[in-house]
Amino acid sequence: MAPLRSLLLLSLAAFLFTSCRADPDPLQDFCVADFQTGITIDGFPCKPASNVVSDDFFFGGLAVAGNTNNMFGSNITAGNVQSFPGLNTLGLSMNRGDFAPGGVNPLHSHPRASEIVFVVKGELLVGFISTANVFYSKVLKAGESFIIPRGLVHFQYNTGKENAVAITAFDSQLPGVVLAPLTLFGSKPVIPIDVLTKTFQVDASVIQLLMSKFGQATSPYN
Repeated sequence: MAPLRSLLLLSLAAFLFTSCRADPDPLQDFCVADFQTGITIDGFPCKPASNVVSDDFFFGGLAVAGNTNNMFGSNITAGNVQSFPGLNTLGLSMNRGDFAPGGVNPLHSHPRASEIVFVVKGELLVGFISTANVFYSKVLKAGESFIIPRGLVHFQYNTGKENAVAITAFDSQLPGVVLAPLTLFGSKPVIPIDVLTKTFQVDASVIQLLMSKFGQATSPYN
């Protein structure tokens, strides 16, 4: 009887623990982000409902083509909570990607969200690498989609001869982005060269060249 009682107590404790960690059901219709309070939390405080206006739920940025005149030949317009405060607490966001021919959204990851890529115009090679080091990819044409699991390194590359446009959707109001080239070779302060030479098994001159390229590079995300 004692082992059964212990098992029941353990099961109850596990249930209570997972229940406490789960996201609670919303207690209000919305929580438009208030950026003026200066309070830092996991998310943003709510604007008083009396101050909420229709424009808080509107974002027109995805209708505007981005400037692809940069080293990557791409531009990512982010429609996350920072530019679209009505998304706060709703757990979703969208980006627009513009790609010149040969343009790339370089290898990167989103630590807080899975992503679905929907091609609106042109064609894109979309791919990701699993933790088992397997590469999955597909060339997408207009109207086609590809899913990228949360946190995995991935990219989009314009394989066509014309400009390409994609809309990407995330299950997070603020997915975050870690761009591999800027993170590795343009961090501030810089990663020690000895660490990078050992990691990539190359001479210091190669690392210094990469740092010279990406140390002052700007992100295609805006």
